[in-house]
Amino acid sequence: MGVKFMEDCLFCKIAKGEIPSKKVYEDETVYAFYDINPEAPIHFLVIPKEHIKSANDLNDNNIDIISHIFKVINKLVVELNIADKGYRIINNCGEDGGQTVNHIHFHVLGGRNLQWPPG
Repeated sequence: MGVKFMEDCLFCKIAKGEIPSKKVYEDETVYAFYDINPEAPIHFLVIPKEHIKSANDLNDNNIDIISHIFKVINKLVVELNIADKGYRIINNCGEDGGQTVNHIHFHVLGGRNLQWPPG
């Protein structure tokens, strides 16, 4: 069984290579790329290749993907030299949560002091 994409999803198109992006990492499960409007010196997104709309759509059949995403984030923050000083991982869920693309994704920001609250 292959990866399930949605034809009209921006992030599915990025994961398939139909829309260009600056790739940070890719394997059979996830794709990571730099944000086109970075909010920090290092700002990338990690997405599952399988289309999952949001955290509300996680279930027993796809939850292992999230564990894999966090393993990938751990690897990338070390490679990008932000692990020791710190970084922020953000998942926006739903309209009020600030989710603008209906494909679960995790922003990773680092390389500067990140203030709280975020906004």
